[in-house]
This record gives sequence, structure tokens and C-alpha cells, in this order.
Amino acid sequence: MQFNRWQLMGGMLFLGGAALIALTLFPSFPAIFPAVTATLEPVPVSVTVTMFPVPTGTPEPLVPTATAPFPSATMPSPSPIATVEVIVPPPSDTLPSARDFRFPEHELWRLGVSVPVDSPALYDLAALRVGWVMNWGALYSPPVPAGVEFFQTVRFKGETLYPNVGTLTAIAATNPGATWLVSNEADVRWQDNVPPEVYVALYHDAYTAIKAGDPGAIIAAGGIAQPTPLRLQYLDLVLEGYLRAYGELLPAQAWHIHNYMLREERDSWGVDIPPGLPDATGTLYEIDDSGNLDVFQSQIWAFRRWMTERGYGGLPLLVSEFGIPMPEDYGFPLERVQTFLRETWDFFLTATDMALGDATDSGRLVQAWCWYSMGDPNYATGNLVNLDSFVWTPLGQAWIQLVE
Repeated sequence: MQFNRWQLMGGMLFLGGAALIALTLFPSFPAIFPAVTATLEPVPVSVTVTMFPVPTGTPEPLVPTATAPFPSATMPSPSPIATVEVIVPPPSDTLPSARDFRFPEHELWRLGVSVPVDSPALYDLAALRVGWVMNWGALYSPPVPAGVEFFQTVRFKGETLYPNVGTLTAIAATNPGATWLVSNEADVRWQDNVPPEVYVALYHDAYTAIKAGDPGAIIAAGGIAQPTPLRLQYLDLVLEGYLRAYGELLPAQAWHIHNYMLREERDSWGVDIPPGLPDATGTLYEIDDSGNLDVFQSQIWAFRRWMTERGYGGLPLLVSEFGIPMPEDYGFPLERVQTFLRETWDFFLTATDMALGDATDSGRLVQAWCWYSMGDPNYATGNLVNLDSFVWTPLGQAWIQLVE
């Protein structure tokens, strides 16, 4: 989902490079996840602080323009989507009410935020009490305070890795025990945009390079925009291709996904069709579904079932990006976004299933999650700060109250 303003970001990073180099290298935060490798059954076939931006000139039509037909905020909510199976676990007596919810102190390490603009060092991460941050880059010396982990990211573009294999090995060696997110929406043509067979080769190269520098690295596969049936089909092709190419099942210590609800239709708004798939449509989400909590939960349950059925059951699952990208005047006022934030946190903290979740984490379905975002001028509905003043937005103030 992350925005396509790499040239602008590159310029800002260049200007801030000298300051970043001067930052003290803080002690690394203990790895969140145990280093375990999946043992799987075959799937049936039916030196500087460096950012590695991916060049792109492709626009990102995630949101329909105001001139295009779309449901207005005053229209009734759309009918349920027939292709989505909503499975909501039974209510728990332990769920906190909206009035008294506070994020548990001992669980704050799970909480993450993405930083699209500027260095993480420029933001008051302590006030948000986050356990980790990411900015879609791979850094030798992540500019984060003690107690906050930086999740490294490997990007794809064409048939190229960003960073390249040599740099990946060097960064991994400098940051032992780090968590690595491989791919940022390889299934979206204006993001990493690779067909399954290219994903296979790039993932193998990235995995090998990172492990050469740090055998204890935690490498998370996946990175899809949303775990819909169409995108799970894309991942099935990746698994089948990896087994065919390398004679073994794709290795991973965790999986990571984004959890949006965006339209899957060729040449339309949303996230289009995964590269390499012939389909014209997938799940035809409408604008209002971007805040649909039932579907949000259902997609997590669906992905956990997918993991288990493919032999990855019990591995950690990271939701490495989620939020509401739609503008406020498309039906997402502050109150609704605050509710979405709070209720998704409730779900992540309480959704458990010993058969599907991580048994080392009391069966929780999701081990850590990352809000989009600290601040993005293009997708501002979820912004926690005003980028022109660095003053907390009302949503940022609500966040702080929930973690105090």
C-alpha cells in the first residue's frame, strides 16, 4: 500500500543523510519471534545509513477519484460481498469496552507504526509507546531509540532486489537477530509488481543473502496487499514454483501480510489483479469496505487457515500494514477511524485458536502489527501527526490515550 513518491523520499533522505549518519547506533531490541523454520508437506499442484527506494513512475489508483462513480458518504452501506466468507469468533467476556480500553502494558512490544516520510528519529516514538517501526527500507544503522525494533524490508523491482544480495548480507551481519519483511505488495502492479515465478527467484536470493550474513535472522515471507482468495492463489503459485525450482518448500520463520479491503478489478481503483494471473476480477470491495471490521477479521482468519493448510501453521504472523486509505469525506470521519483503530487492536490482542495460531503465543492469530501511518500526505486519514508542524492529530492524541 505504501505510497509511490520514492523520488521525493530519496531526495529527503539524501538531504538528511549527514544527520542520520551521526546518530548513535542504539542497542538492538530482542527479536520478537523465535527462529524456527517451517517443516512442510508438498503443496498439491491444481557504509552509510542507506535507504533503497524502488523507482517507479506508475500511478497508484488505490482510491477512486471524486469524479468517478462511487458510493457517497450519505448512501447506505453496500450489500455484503458474496465472495467473502465472514467468520467472526464468538464474543469474549474479557473484551474491554470502548470506554475502558487501554492497551496492556506487557503487550506494547507488538505495536508498530510505519514512517512514510522523514527519518523515524524525527518523531516522538516514545509517546506512541511502539515496539517497532518500518519505513520500507533496509538500513545499516536504523535511527530508532533503545527498546524500539526496526523491521528491515527487502523490495522487488523487475527482476532486481533492493538492496542487492551483497548489501543484504552486510546489513544482516550488522543487525543480528533482525526481522526482515520480504516484498512490499509484490502482488500489486504499482508496488513491487512481480509474477509468481519472479517472486520465487528473488525470495530465494534474498533469503540466502540474509542468512549468509545472519543465520539467526527472522525472515517473513508474503507481503501481499490483502489475503483475498485471488491473492492466496498468487501465493499458492509462489509455493508451487519454489518447490519446483529448488526441490524444497519455501523457507520462512514468519509470514507477513497487509490487511486492506480494496477492489480487485483490472484497470480499476483498488489493488488491481496480481501480475501473472489471468483474472479480470477478484473480490469487488466497495469504498465503505475499507472500514469493515467483520471483513478485516475474516481475512486474518482466512490467512491463518491458509498457513495451516500449507504446513506453516503455528509460525508467527505479522500484519505489516493496515489502516484506512480512503479520504475522510468518502465516509470515514475521525470517530469511525478511531473506532477502527481500537477495534482492530482488540481483535489482534484477543483472537486466539490453538489449532491455527502461534502455540508459543497462547494461540494468538497475529503476533505484531503496524499501523499506516505516522504521516502520509497522500493517504492522510490515518495520520498520527501533522506533517507541517509535527503536532499530534486528533487520531494521534487518541492513540496516546489508549497506550498511556
